[in-house]
Amino acid sequence: MLNNHDITDSDEQSKILTWLSPLEPHLGHNDLRTNRVKGVGEWLLSTKEFRSWKHGDGKSESQKAIIFFTGNLGVGKTYIR
Repeated sequence: MLNNHDITDSDEQSKILTWLSPLEPHLGHNDLRTNRVKGVGEWLLSTKEFRSWKHGDGKSESQKAIIFFTGNLGVGKTYIR
């Protein structure tokens, strides 16, 4: 059986989590999946740089760990999978 202290902690935790992330990321993810157009970003997969990264051709472990994309707003980075 829960006591008032447990309910208060749970309510407080819920309020804090809502304050930290009011965006509900799962909704954004589902929206992106629904709106993704087939073939977006396919060009990227065939570039020399991507293939080198994917196959671990870097000189050190740190070069293989992360790939970083930059680009202007609205160019489709989010939709690349």
